[in-house]
Amino acid sequence: METALTAETEIVQDWSRYTEEDHEVWSLLFNRRMGELERTGCSVFLRGAEFIGLQPDRVPDLAPLNLKLRRLTGWQAVPVGGFIPARDFFRSLAVRRFPTTITVRPKDSLEYIPEPDIFHDVFGHVPLHADTVFADFLQQFGEVASRARTDEEITQMARLFWFTVEFGLINEEEQVKLYGSGLISSVGDSANALGPKCERRPFSLEAVIRQPFEIDHFQNVLFVIESFDQLYEAVATMRGVIGG
Repeated sequence: METALTAETEIVQDWSRYTEEDHEVWSLLFNRRMGELERTGCSVFLRGAEFIGLQPDRVPDLAPLNLKLRRLTGWQAVPVGGFIPARDFFRSLAVRRFPTTITVRPKDSLEYIPEPDIFHDVFGHVPLHADTVFADFLQQFGEVASRARTDEEITQMARLFWFTVEFGLINEEEQVKLYGSGLISSVGDSANALGPKCERRPFSLEAVIRQPFEIDHFQNVLFVIESFDQLYEAVATMRGVIGG
C-alpha cells in the first residue's frame, strides 16, 4: 500500500525557522505536563518520550526523532501543512506514517487551541509509537478504518479511535494512568479524566463503538484497558466487521 500523503499535503520541517518564543512555548508546555505525567502517565508513554529523545527546552526536530523511531517500530512522524481527510489519514497510519502538524501554538493560547499543534501531535501521540504492541495496533487500525464505507462503520471506527488513541486510560500497578494523546497533552482533560466527574468504565469494544462523544467539552465517560493487547484484539475484531 502506498502512502496517501501527496506533495500538496506533506511538507518539510525547517527546524531553523522556529523562534525563541516557539521554543519557550514548547518548554513551558513540556515541563508543566511532564512533571504531572511522571505520576499520572503510563510507563509506555514515559519510556517512549525518552526513547525518541524529546527534549524539555526545544521544539522537536523530526529528522533525528524519526531515525530513532524507525529503528524501534518502523513508524515515522510525517510533517503536513493543513487538514488531512480522514481516509487519507487512515491510509497513512496503515503504512506507519503519522501525519504531524509542525506549528507551535501562540504563547497566549497555552491552555487550549481548536486545532492540533506539534505539542499535541508529537508530545501527545508519538512516544506511544515506540511501543511495539501499540505500534502494531495503530497500523492495523489504519488498515481497517480505511476500508470503512457506511456511515455506521465510519462512526464505529471514529469512536474506537477517540476512546483509545485520543482519550484512553490504562490500569497500571493498580492505578488508572493516561495514555490517550488528548489526555497526555492537556492539563484540563487529564484532570477531568482522573477526577470525580468522569465515569471510568472497563474497556469493552461493544460499549466503545456504541458510546457517542462530543469534542467541545470534557468527557463524561472514558474507558480503561488492562493492556495494549486489548486494543490489538479490538481492531482485529473490527477487521471482520468493516468493509465486508
